[in-house]
Amino acid sequence: MSRRLTALVIGNAAYEHAGVLTNPTNDAEDIATKLAGCGFTVSKAIDCSVLEMDRALKRFKKSLADNDVGLFFFAGHGMQIEGENYLAAVNTDTAGEDEAKYSSLALNRVIEVMEKAGTSTNIIILDACRDNPFERAWRRSAAARGLAPVYAPKGTLIAFATSPGQVASDGKGRNGAYTAALLRHIETPDCSIESMFKRVRNTLSAATRTKQISWEHTSLSGEFFFNLSLGVRIDAYSDTALSDSLFVLDEAKRSHQVIRKLKSHTWPTQNPAVDEFTAEATNKASVDALFVIGRNFYQAACGSSKSAIAYLCDFVARTQKVKPDKRKALLDGMLFEVFYDPKAQLRKTLKTGMFLELFSLQLHKELAPSFEFIAECLLPHTGRFHALPGKTHAVVVDVVTTKDGAANHILESLHCGGASILRLEDPDDAQEPGEQPRREKLDLARFEARLAEQMVVPAHLLTINYQSFHSHGSERIMFPYGWTARIP
Repeated sequence: MSRRLTALVIGNAAYEHAGVLTNPTNDAEDIATKLAGCGFTVSKAIDCSVLEMDRALKRFKKSLADNDVGLFFFAGHGMQIEGENYLAAVNTDTAGEDEAKYSSLALNRVIEVMEKAGTSTNIIILDACRDNPFERAWRRSAAARGLAPVYAPKGTLIAFATSPGQVASDGKGRNGAYTAALLRHIETPDCSIESMFKRVRNTLSAATRTKQISWEHTSLSGEFFFNLSLGVRIDAYSDTALSDSLFVLDEAKRSHQVIRKLKSHTWPTQNPAVDEFTAEATNKASVDALFVIGRNFYQAACGSSKSAIAYLCDFVARTQKVKPDKRKALLDGMLFEVFYDPKAQLRKTLKTGMFLELFSLQLHKELAPSFEFIAECLLPHTGRFHALPGKTHAVVVDVVTTKDGAANHILESLHCGGASILRLEDPDDAQEPGEQPRREKLDLARFEARLAEQMVVPAHLLTINYQSFHSHGSERIMFPYGWTARIP
């Protein structure tokens, strides 16, 4: 079940004519992080002028064309003028209603952009019902404050922080009350969007003692879930294969006997089991059993089983006579084992012992479906990676060193995507004041392999630029102990 999701998140707090708000920038930052964790490609804009909001919306419009689901989130001041809603930029002219209207972003324009994009699902979330001081100065009736109800086109859900015409105060903590409730529930696994917003409403009502009641208008024609559990998203294998700690072995089946032997964690038992697992035996096994065997092949290879290592490194030849769906199940299981534990939860520490050898198989076009499979599994976790594993996105790293002797170069920093990525992973390796840092001497091949493994980027997709010297292959990199390029 592949989903293409895009989002535009705007948080405006530093208002020039309405005072600085406490929460919107935090709201936008935190919602953007949550959405990325749910698989959205997120564009974030903070403290935007009306021109910057216009440009952000135009970029969002382009991204919608390539996606199935679009989401727009705004935190800041909003207002209704003559029955229409407007989202205030930080430089909105608040002298009067006409001035404000033409220096803000009209909500109807956002709705129209999303309606015409052709996306199957559109979601608009507005934490924009704060009590605006300039609205009070306009001497309007209380009924004209807050935001007005709107029409939601087919396939659209519009969520408001308060009921139509009501207002709320800016929060006192890191987040506004509405966004805080949203952050609490948005990642609930397998919870439909309608049910999720009901939970938000209950939490918000309790937090504000019923003073603030959120509201949604929906014309969704299908179900949408922010967070689909792995078993729901991936339907090629059973839950017990994905969570292989639950996989029940049947000793009458040869494939299950292989799994039991591989789980022994002893080479004299593992190696013969791998060697005897022929193409004929593979073709007779179920895809669930093969998926679990693939997991245990990789586990055994990481545990230095010579036969498992040989099988992995010679996978293409060893599976030449295996049916495509059976071959895919084996490789899917191997790839899955790198990232997921026996309960099908993403590992805190990835199992990268044979990562480079395994991902070198990505160079074989006939194996592409397995790499598409693991990319789909990992889609909700894009923030954990420099590039989504399974995709063919090239990654460039710039290495900065200082020279220490004829061929030794002390690693000073690593840069990728405009950010410094070298960080201290183990606090026990932090140097004391005046202490010389401990470093490990690596030849270039070992250094580049370590970098690829830590970044979880296959060697064929990683380009390394040495800023301080021209590489001849004989140089050595002095790598500081306890430091890493892994994303925390």
